[in-house]
Amino acid sequence: MIFIVVKFNVKPEWSDRWIDLTRDFTEATRREPGNLWFDWSRSVEDPNRFVLVEAFQDDAAEAHVNSDYFSQAMEDMPQALVETPEIISERIGAEGWGRMGELTVN
Repeated sequence: MIFIVVKFNVKPEWSDRWIDLTRDFTEATRREPGNLWFDWSRSVEDPNRFVLVEAFQDDAAEAHVNSDYFSQAMEDMPQALVETPEIISERIGAEGWGRMGELTVN
């Protein structure tokens, strides 16, 4: 799978509207056949930082970045950002989430 984490530093005046700005992009991506997950989180330490955790089957990422809604999102997002997002994008051997070995809930 391709595992991706992206940090977005959003302008304060856009923080409360970020999820709305990215809603169409998020919903379209989640409907992609090869999308495994596409989840947004907001930092508890910095309310202007959003983190996107996403994963795709190995053969699906190219279709994602070549989609019309991806292109539209790349046009829409910069107005709300302080800087270019930081990203980690790696092909990994996992096929999905596993259970944490160090913490078990009975």
